[in-house]
Amino acid sequence: METRVQIRSGGRLVVPVKLRKALNIKAGDEVVVLLENGSIRLIPMQQAVNLAQKAVKQYVPKGVSLVGELIKARREEARAE
Repeated sequence: METRVQIRSGGRLVVPVKLRKALNIKAGDEVVVLLENGSIRLIPMQQAVNLAQKAVKQYVPKGVSLVGELIKARREEARAE
């Protein structure tokens, strides 16, 4: 999907309704703005979270809980104090 928009005063950009609907973003929602190869990319926050989780997951051994590991480490640190 492609459309043209103008940059308004103060650097404001209005995302057209058809793009907002396609991305399921509404007024007040947060998006991640990336500069990629000389272009701007908008990613809805939930999609950005999903992408980050997927990137990290490839380095975590199967059956290991990062939350569990963090809790374990914090408890060990607390015992050492």
